Amino acid sequence: MNAQIHVVDDDADFRDALSWLFDSRGHTVAVWPGGEAFLQMAQATAGDWGHAVVLLDIRMAPVSGLATFERIKELACPWPVLFLTGHGDVSMAVSAVKNGAWDFLEKPFQNNVLVDKVEQALVAAQARVDESAEQQRLRLALANLSPRELEVLDELILGHYNKTIADHLGVTPRTIEFHRANIFEKLAVDSAIELAHKLGRYGLR
Repeated sequence: MNAQIHVVDDDADFRDALSWLFDSRGHTVAVWPGGEAFLQMAQATAGDWGHAVVLLDIRMAPVSGLATFERIKELACPWPVLFLTGHGDVSMAVSAVKNGAWDFLEKPFQNNVLVDKVEQALVAAQARVDESAEQQRLRLALANLSPRELEVLDELILGHYNKTIADHLGVTPRTIEFHRANIFEKLAVDSAIELAHKLGRYGLR
């Protein structure tokens, strides 16, 4: 089972404590002694991300947390990153959040607060995976439409009625009803409004 939570910190005792904490809450945890080791794993994982959350210490050597975060972004890794900071690092953490990090938490912190933040991030990570899967499903469904079905689809998302589409395409309204039913079935939608919303949401057609 792939890890749900990746703890990246150069303090071995701290890594062990977080590993125990999240394991006790039923999560699968992987610990990394620094940015280099974590990034090697991330590079090997690229393209098969699944959903996970990264807990990243902001002060590490030789690769800092901020440098690790920049490399995570370059890899297009979708995992939410939650920075763990000391008091003097809060301004850096705030900048990182503005630059795309999920959140930050200042040490020392309450275990329940950390767990709550991580579980919220896991929900968001799963939603992102589901969203990506739905987009891919729609792309494949569109690729399986016939040329005529694509013509009908383009008319449907413009809000045209069956009779109008039939006049435009030189066929009968009954033929349009047949194509419309096939389109809705293949794209798993119940209405032209839902169809237009989904395609617009994912920037398709």
